[in-house]
Amino acid sequence: MSWQRPVQHIDRKDLYTNLEARIQYLHTFLDFSSNDIEALISGSKYIKALIPAVVNIVYHKLLQYDITARAFQTRSTSFEGPLDEFPDDNSPQILHRKMFLRGYLNRLCSDPSKLEFWEYLDKVGMMHVGRGREHPLHVEYVHIGACLSFIQDVLTEALLSHPRLPLQRKIALVKAIGKVIWIQNDLFAKWYVKDGEEFADEIAQVNIEREGYLHGKKVITGEGSGSESESDKENKGNASSPKSPTSRIPVSPKIAGSPSLSGSCPFQGMAKGVAEMKVEADRDADTQQSKEVMTPPRSPTPTNKKAESS
Repeated sequence: MSWQRPVQHIDRKDLYTNLEARIQYLHTFLDFSSNDIEALISGSKYIKALIPAVVNIVYHKLLQYDITARAFQTRSTSFEGPLDEFPDDNSPQILHRKMFLRGYLNRLCSDPSKLEFWEYLDKVGMMHVGRGREHPLHVEYVHIGACLSFIQDVLTEALLSHPRLPLQRKIALVKAIGKVIWIQNDLFAKWYVKDGEEFADEIAQVNIEREGYLHGKKVITGEGSGSESESDKENKGNASSPKSPTSRIPVSPKIAGSPSLSGSCPFQGMAKGVAEMKVEADRDADTQQSKEVMTPPRSPTPTNKKAESS
């Protein structure tokens, strides 16, 4: 007996021993295509404008529960500064972790047509189960899934509330970033679940590297997008508009008009929580001299507070 219609064969063993094969399967299943890559590249400046605020909102949420705040009460990262026993939004260890989350979210705005993009997302998953780190970090999966969903929710609301982006671009961008986040979710889950454990002996050995490094190269910069990673530097200089090998879409090495993460936070009123937030985003590069403000549906009343520093 055989299938009466064309069916693509997926090798189960490859899903657990070959990251590239797993990514290709997820791409085809989710219809992650050059259209999604184009949406992410062209819309990355809008995502980058939201990153400082998203980071603040995420850590504000994590500190609302003792079970998630507990991860910041022990020295489980490379941070060597003082530890507050009961951390808040401005505790030294929280500011340190915010720096890496900013860098990670900026990494999501790089070129997803390259395997290195997904290799780093896979490494992020591995690091949260205590592997590949000099200082093991263990975070239970229930909190990982909830946090990813929360990040997607905040980004979706902010992007759909943008007053200047055409509806079709909003839809394309929200769909693309949603697919990336769900693939990241899978690359977390693969390190937590026991599926495929019979192939454990054939999985490549894990190498211990410093935080923000992949294959010995620095891929997450110390202050988010304010400086370049080594892989970013390697990609510069080949052409004014290098092309993605998969999507064939021009990729600008540096997107004009994208704000520095060291600047003001585009979400205002963060001290009062997510319920009273205001969003500011840069316009397109040709009109970046002016500012535009968008208020997501969450905010019942506007706030007049000055933007917080990221």
